[in-house]
This record gives sequence, structure tokens and C-alpha cells, in this order.
Amino acid sequence: MTRIEEGGRLPTAYLTAGSASFAEFVGRHAPELLPGRRVLPAGVLDAPHGTTIVSVVAEGGVVMAGDRRATMGNLIANRDMDKVFATDEFSLVGIAGTAGLAIELVRLFQVELEHYEKIEGVLMSLEGKANRLATMIRGNLGMAMQGLAVVPMFSGFDTDTGAGRIFSYDVTGGCYEEHHHHCVGSGSLFARGSLKKTYTEGMDLNAAVAVAVEALYDAADDDSATGGPDIGRRIWPTVGIVDAEGARFVPDDEVAVVVEGIIAHRRGNPGGAR
Repeated sequence: MTRIEEGGRLPTAYLTAGSASFAEFVGRHAPELLPGRRVLPAGVLDAPHGTTIVSVVAEGGVVMAGDRRATMGNLIANRDMDKVFATDEFSLVGIAGTAGLAIELVRLFQVELEHYEKIEGVLMSLEGKANRLATMIRGNLGMAMQGLAVVPMFSGFDTDTGAGRIFSYDVTGGCYEEHHHHCVGSGSLFARGSLKKTYTEGMDLNAAVAVAVEALYDAADDDSATGGPDIGRRIWPTVGIVDAEGARFVPDDEVAVVVEGIIAHRRGNPGGAR
């Protein structure tokens, strides 16, 4: 993106104090680099799509989990795609929709938060982060109208209140706070039904991890675009936790134990009836 002038000097724009928003800076000086500003070729573009993301509020934090499958029409485009990312020390984002654009949006969002922290010297508030992501999604509206929608989910630990919070979005950039739990993606209908039966307010983080993984298991049972745990290939859901200690991911061997417990419990009871 950097454009060097004659004599090896940076343009004045790079040396002038301005907004703490990296995305706004790019939008002013190199708008063609933003995902939503690009011109699409004519015709139908078949791109990989990612689903499904689940988030659960627990005592002292929040859990986010995502399946690993990406689809392209009726084909499985990727079996081990990561859809949950740490955006800064106290937040996570999960992606659903057009995979390539969604990942690029997440990378830009990560830089946006890091840039703000370096310019202002403090972390952006959790609501501020949620609203910044909404603005960036709104910038992708043109792509969404052409079928390349990006609909992430944002979760984090609010250092002011000491609680986990969840924010959902629509393709126009609308931002909505969700309570207790939420799901996005093609399997969200089935995952939400599972969460309604298994979620308990005030549960600890370990219980929330088990509930989130089971919701993905149920989603994969009824939605072909959601990938269930692949025991043969040892591919497990991506599970992230955010609490007062920061954002971190549950190791695969620990997720495997949770999955194996769910499968054992469902043996002879595949519907998971309580």
C-alpha cells in the first residue's frame, strides 16, 4: 500500500496526524485496497462459504466455537478451515458467509484494533470494537448485494463490567447485542435449538465449551454445510475462550475429549434426548 515519492520520501498523508482508524486512512488514500471497494467481474462467482459459528456466555467470560467445513455449492471445498479468530487481547470473531472476503475483513479488523491501540495508547472499548466491525461490514454491502455476503459474529470480555458479551450483525452492518447465546451460518437454526435445551445461565466456562461443541454436533447432524467432528482425520471444532485472562483457544486434545464424551453419551441415543 505504501507509495514512495521521488527521493525515497513517504507521501505527506503518511506523515500527517489523523484518525485512529486504519480503515478510514486506507479509505481516503487507497480505497481500492478495501474488500468492499473492488469491482467484480461480470457473471456468477462460485466461492467457498463458511458455516457454522456458536457463541455462549458463561460465568466470567464467553466461548465461541466454529465447525471446520467450507462448502462451494454441493462440494466440500475445505475440511479443516479455521473460522474463529482472536481479534485482540479480549475479543474473538467468527466468520460465516463468503470465506475469502470474511477472512480478509477479519485481518483488516485485527489491524484496525492494533492501530487504534498504538495511536490512542489504550484498548478500544468492547462496544467500540463491535461498532467498528459494523462499519466495516457496511462497507461490504455492494459485494453482499452481488451474493458475496459476510456475516460475522463478535464476542468478547468487557473489562468494565467483568462479563462476556456477544454481538451479531446483518449484511447492512446492523449491530445487535445478543444475550446468553447466539449462532450464525447455515446450521444456526439447528444449533440454536440445541442451545435452548442445554444452556444454563451462570454455567462455568468448561460447561459452556461442552454446550457449544454439542450445538455444532447437532447442527452437523441436520445441515450438510456444517462439518461435524471428523474422528478419522482428527479434525475438531475450533473453540475459543475469552475471560479476564484474555483470549485463548482450547487445545485440540481437550476438544477431542469433549467430542468423545458427547458421542459416548449419544450412543444408543443419537437424537440426544434428555
